[in-house]
Amino acid sequence: MRETPLTTAKTVVIVGGVAGGMSTATRLRRLDADAKIIVLERSGHVSFANCGLPYFVGGLIEEEDSLTLQTPEQLFDRFRLDVRVHDEVVAIDRTGHNVTTRSTVTGEQTVVSYDKLVLSMGAAPVRPPIPGYERVRTLRTVEDAARLASDVDVAPATAVVIGAGFIGLEITENLVRKGIAVTIVEATPQVLPPLAPELAILVEEELVAHGVRVETGASVSSVGERSVSLADGRIFPADLVVGAIGVRPEVRLAELAGLELGPSGGIAVNDANQTKDPDVYAVGDAVEKADAISHATSLIALANIANRQGRRVADHIAGRPSHPVASLGTAIVKVFDIVAATVGWNARRLADAGRPFRAIHSHPFDHATYYPGATRMAAKLIFDPHDGTILGAQIVGRNGVDKRIDVIAAAMSGGLTADRLADLELSYAPPFSSAKDPVNVLGYMAGNILNGDCDVVAPEDVDTLVEEGWTLVDVRTEEEHATGAIPGSINVPIDALRDHLDTLGKAPVVVYCAVGQRGHTATALLHELGFKARNLDGGYLTWSASLRASARRAAGPSS
Repeated sequence: MRETPLTTAKTVVIVGGVAGGMSTATRLRRLDADAKIIVLERSGHVSFANCGLPYFVGGLIEEEDSLTLQTPEQLFDRFRLDVRVHDEVVAIDRTGHNVTTRSTVTGEQTVVSYDKLVLSMGAAPVRPPIPGYERVRTLRTVEDAARLASDVDVAPATAVVIGAGFIGLEITENLVRKGIAVTIVEATPQVLPPLAPELAILVEEELVAHGVRVETGASVSSVGERSVSLADGRIFPADLVVGAIGVRPEVRLAELAGLELGPSGGIAVNDANQTKDPDVYAVGDAVEKADAISHATSLIALANIANRQGRRVADHIAGRPSHPVASLGTAIVKVFDIVAATVGWNARRLADAGRPFRAIHSHPFDHATYYPGATRMAAKLIFDPHDGTILGAQIVGRNGVDKRIDVIAAAMSGGLTADRLADLELSYAPPFSSAKDPVNVLGYMAGNILNGDCDVVAPEDVDTLVEEGWTLVDVRTEEEHATGAIPGSINVPIDALRDHLDTLGKAPVVVYCAVGQRGHTATALLHELGFKARNLDGGYLTWSASLRASARRAAGPSS
């Protein structure tokens, strides 16, 4: 065993590269020209675009080299970083301020001393103890992507993807684009569990429209040589099997070194990302992050958070002030021709935590309808019913989703309340938006509720209100009503409402239209005329999506 001597200059050893480790290394170099910076990476790639891996498998990214952002040689030339790939850290001696590494190629061990140590080990794919699971491919590194791409090149006819989260859906799309018949199996009752059911059903329908068989509420019991068996006894053909059921933080090394873990199983750190040992920092997917909604800690595996943490650690090591930023969990995914995005918490999580909230739905067009190509989005905004604090948002649509979710995320970071979204001065031209941007519309809707100007009914509460004697009124046109309506509703088009008030009787009224806008106008009119009236949140489109989602959940796995 050879030893790397400690020099007189400050030595910073970083365990793991990619987002967290490399942002620490490069930022620190820009702040300190003399520090000795050593990066130890057990794989063969220290700086690569792991979010691009599914698209390499699908052939949209044609060259493997395109995934590599920087090589060790390039990092040395530009930053004078000592980057050592195929070098796995196997032990940390905090007392002696050194780590022991083992070459994954030769097995040779080396002791490397440090003044400051940064752990950026990331997370590893979950591999459950299912018989035959050793055949299942996962997608976390460039090496994983290369193996999976080689499997795809053999032209398998069928594939099963286990897990319908973000990565599972991305790899599903790319396998379909390679001509493979894909079945996706998800243990929870819906695809994309972070989404509300009435939005997740839109994603599932997009998958089905592109030939994907979707099995929700189903679990895998075993993996065979050319098949996957479910717990209910059904068997699906699978020349290829890909596992995407989540990741676990890589904490074994930290545990062996006596570092503390947090309540979610990640490495516990303070506001400067220091562990309980002030000379040992930790960043990235292995670390517990402060949650912006609960103010507790949780595991959020996102590259931009890892980058931000790496920069903060470099500042702290260099003696600069740094400030913590709580994480919102902003995420987005493209699924064939639609996009789904989320920020903050969903209603289910808030309800489980006992946190009061109000939710509103809208179905705005991504740009002015008189300009060609406008498409609808489905948006959900969740906020505190007392002070308007934005607690979360979700959007599904074909265009403009990324812009709107990012605006809401920025508003949450800036502490804007839901009603203040109406005041945001956002760019407008017919190809890009409407004079009232979809985000502004959500702000107006939230303001109406917070100010008491509008009382909305959630889709799941309609049946109960009807049973209690409320009259259900569809204020859409006769043509719209004929194409589909909520059972039991009477059709009184909004433009004829004043002339047909006698048809409403004296019972309280639940009003609905297509998306809620005409319903709001009708509700306000009825209030002025002395009626007790409430508007159906999100209108017929949200009610219909909620109904389809409920039916899908009730049906369970396909037969």
